[in-house]
Amino acid sequence: MQSDRESEAPRAAETAGLLRAIPAVGRLLEAPVWEGLRRELGARLVADLLREEIERVRDAVSGGRLGAGRFEAETRPERLAERVAARARSLARPSPRAVVNATGVVAHTNLGRSVLSEEAARRVAEGAAAYVDLEYDVARGGRGSRQSHLDPLLERLFPGQAALVVNNNASAILLALRALARGREVLVSRGELVEIGGGFRVPEILSASGAKLREVGTTNRTRLEDYESALGSRTGAILKVHTSNFRIVGFAEETSVAELAGLARRSGLPLVVDWGSGDLVDLAPLGIRDEVPVSRILAEGADLVTFSGDKLLGGPQAGLAVGRADLVARRRRDPLARAVRVDRLRVAALRETLWAYVRDRAAAEVPTLRMLTLTAEQIGARAERVRRYVAERTGLADRIAIVDGVSRTGGGSSPLGEIPTRLIEVSSPDTDAAPLERALRAGEPPVVARVQEGRLLLDLRTVLPSQDGVLAERLSEVLLRR
Repeated sequence: MQSDRESEAPRAAETAGLLRAIPAVGRLLEAPVWEGLRRELGARLVADLLREEIERVRDAVSGGRLGAGRFEAETRPERLAERVAARARSLARPSPRAVVNATGVVAHTNLGRSVLSEEAARRVAEGAAAYVDLEYDVARGGRGSRQSHLDPLLERLFPGQAALVVNNNASAILLALRALARGREVLVSRGELVEIGGGFRVPEILSASGAKLREVGTTNRTRLEDYESALGSRTGAILKVHTSNFRIVGFAEETSVAELAGLARRSGLPLVVDWGSGDLVDLAPLGIRDEVPVSRILAEGADLVTFSGDKLLGGPQAGLAVGRADLVARRRRDPLARAVRVDRLRVAALRETLWAYVRDRAAAEVPTLRMLTLTAEQIGARAERVRRYVAERTGLADRIAIVDGVSRTGGGSSPLGEIPTRLIEVSSPDTDAAPLERALRAGEPPVVARVQEGRLLLDLRTVLPSQDGVLAERLSEVLLRR
């Protein structure tokens, strides 16, 4: 014990001495090394970053991680300037930045879901760099409506229905329940009380809207009579929810939209369907049979359908509500509608996306649909070209192969849907592909792939054709280093 105290005393004295020796920020900034950084970054940012670096030094000394042997080198103005410059470069780097999505998940929630079409991206850029007639009627010379840019196209896609566009689908369903059932009960199947990414929970959305949740049925089986027995004088609406990224299989039963629509009509209640993924076309020919187009949900009798603009629809983040004109009008009058409205950039992007659907050009022009409609043979041909390039450049042909696999729609849609694809498979000498995956993410641009059973897998379904060469170069670089 005595020796421990004796050894601690010199360390404490050294630490105290080093803390006193840390140079003041003002004195450090007098060194000529800061002149160029001040011109580039501005005096205030340089001073702020330097203070933060000095605090890091102080913490390192106090924590015993920086001793006398390295202290002088770490506190030299030149060394501190290097660190300040590095942190400034990190701040200046564009963010969010483009990545190569080689996961095969088309509407990848963590990677921004949908890629806009070239025309939609162009219109966004134009709308961002100039004044636009967002809420101005040029012909009349007076105030207009931002919804007027979208209504003509939505009316063609959904004849006889009205529509309102807000900033996302959570807002769309929140506004619908608030406008139609605030203070009253909403009937929801227990099997549809889901939580999806980002903590979106149906019960919490109901609570936030001011409506009261009335659960019906059981987790795996909910019949029409369950809804009928729950009806009462306090019932304000019936809600059916897209179960997003999960399905109950086996001993399960759910009530169809058509059955609920009949009950809603007999009861004089609105049937609201939260259809999440926003599918506007029939994807069954692609093997995606658990996603039904919004138009079919309306045809089956739903009074109001809410869905996303950036999942299977393939546009910007937005929430659309389509249905009976009187119900949509009530939503438009709600004060919350202004708080969740879309801005001019989303209006521009969504309009161009919808225009592709109106002209039956979505499969060719909207990247999400274009990716979904690619055949395994088409993807395999591209994958083979990448494989050949990487094999020739690295001499590691024995580690790179083309294998069968599946892609997924993503974005909380079609959890059971699998689309056949062809994958680039890269094996690792030590049967651990995780270091390869990390190296691909660490480069510029980052490449996001997946690891399965010790193999690195890359799916070109979600790689833009213009990125094939970039992917081949990045993969080659990583393999040559390992």
